[in-house]
Amino acid sequence: MKTALLMIDIQNDYFEGGTMTLTGSETASINAALILERFRTNDMQVVHIQHIATNPTATFFLPGTFGADIHKNVTPLAQEKVFIKQYPNSFRETGLHEFLQSNGVTDLVICGMMTHMCVDATTRAAKDAGYSCTVISDACATKELELNGIKVKAEQVQLSFLAALAYFYSSIVSANQYLKSV
Repeated sequence: MKTALLMIDIQNDYFEGGTMTLTGSETASINAALILERFRTNDMQVVHIQHIATNPTATFFLPGTFGADIHKNVTPLAQEKVFIKQYPNSFRETGLHEFLQSNGVTDLVICGMMTHMCVDATTRAAKDAGYSCTVISDACATKELELNGIKVKAEQVQLSFLAALAYFYSSIVSANQYLKSV
């Protein structure tokens, strides 16, 4: 059993002043940084995922912009692998699966943004590919959504998606719970 940390899309556009500000992004990044520090201290595998928009109508994560850069709280070190993606699923057309397999990774600890989109899609794909997943609940962030004119608060979106992942796809723990367990 070998564990890797997967840091999904913790990028500047999701923070205050960005073009797609999420609820709780700052707190989530601080908690993700705590997990990241533990992995670095223990010389464990760390993988960063960075979304770069290719759709001409995209409004965030535009190539070459500050908003597309990985946030300062979790800046990758030179030896840490960074995969660029264009889809919510971090495994799609990135080489992530092959990289993890070649490094003997069987378990993933997942932090990132947006919980309802890329964290969800990546966690489900990871489980389907045979990985055991742990999502750090308070190291993820999302936003308010709307369906048929009904607004769903970010906190409800967060809980709903984490609850759905906990049903089969992943263990869900807080940063504090995770750090106490390892």
